[in-house]
Amino acid sequence: MRELLLEIWTSVRRNKLRTFLTGFSVAWGIFMLVILLGSGNGLKNGVLSNFGDYAINSIDLYGGHTSRAYMGYQKGRRIRMRNSDLEILRREFPEIDRVAANSWYGTRTVTCDGEFTTAWIRGSLPAIADIEGIRLSAGRFVDQVDIAECRKSIIIDEPMRRLFFKGVDPLGRQVNVGGSIFTVIGVLEGDAQRNNSSCYIPLSTGQLLFNANNPEVNNAIITVQGIETDEAMADFEKRLLRRLAAEHRFAPDDESAIWIDNTLERYKNIMVVFTGINLFVWIIGLGTLLAGIVGVSNIMLVTITERTAEFGIRKALGARPASIIRLILTESVFVTALFGYIGMVLGVAVMEVVNHLLGQAPEHSSQGMGSIFLNPTLDLGIAVSATVVLVIAGLVAGYVPARRAARLKTIDALRYNK
Repeated sequence: MRELLLEIWTSVRRNKLRTFLTGFSVAWGIFMLVILLGSGNGLKNGVLSNFGDYAINSIDLYGGHTSRAYMGYQKGRRIRMRNSDLEILRREFPEIDRVAANSWYGTRTVTCDGEFTTAWIRGSLPAIADIEGIRLSAGRFVDQVDIAECRKSIIIDEPMRRLFFKGVDPLGRQVNVGGSIFTVIGVLEGDAQRNNSSCYIPLSTGQLLFNANNPEVNNAIITVQGIETDEAMADFEKRLLRRLAAEHRFAPDDESAIWIDNTLERYKNIMVVFTGINLFVWIIGLGTLLAGIVGVSNIMLVTITERTAEFGIRKALGARPASIIRLILTESVFVTALFGYIGMVLGVAVMEVVNHLLGQAPEHSSQGMGSIFLNPTLDLGIAVSATVVLVIAGLVAGYVPARRAARLKTIDALRYNK
């Protein structure tokens, strides 16, 4: 084995340019495949991260405006979701798992111990925390007792925590929101550098204090289960719209009256897009690998042609055809594996550097733009598998001309270059 490796090393040193060209085609193919797959994953991870922990089986319902006259009501009538609609959703649709709702009460002045700020106030039901994936760094979210008793409970965010409490535990402390005293029960996890604060209060409390006890909500959010097909989902949405149409007296097929935002459908559409992107990336990546394989094949053919006379001398000295084939294939595997490994390492390193730089960038706030590129890395097994495939291709590429050269008669091989 030592003599075999020494012969390979001697051949590589004697033909530096040829070895470099062979190795470059291999390394470039692996490098580009890793870069393409990593970039595709980064784009996918970035877009999917915008869902966060938001339940993908959720549907948002927003009141809209009627698009035509119906039952004596004029076109353009404003439809508003109400608490009674939430009860209808809970009682009459077995597919619905959870029901929640939000109402926004605009910006309000919040004061505490001589400090003040303005914050967006949102009234919510308890299920919102699970559906929207709300994370708390301290305390708890709104619960059913808060809703039932219309408690003046509030969940503040990090900017407000830093402004008002300066390292002191805020839980149980009180803040003044638009003239009403609220008790802090939780702190939202998030960016402490945002300019605009956002707070949650119980929906019932918000309706009582800021909406003149009006039972309207800005949107209802439901999660569904047991709906497996697109046809079943379309049927569910039609039944949902018809029932709300009967409740609010608008045309059953008037889709402008109630806006339905189906997160599951958006998620499926995005996954279809990324399936196409992944297919495109693999086609380009495999094409690049194929170019590397062709390069290895051509260089091996040239190598064997140049060394045919040398093989004749070896056979004249007693070398068997199998030893000649082994020599050629070992050299092919050595060059392909070495430069394939180099290309894989460089590709992974570039993706890790990009991932590190993205990690150093300031995080987007919840009010800002979502991510479009995140964690552009890939499973190392894919890169290793691609390298192994290229090595096997190098074996195949070298075997056919090597076998042909080894089968030449000794005298023909000796006269090959003369």
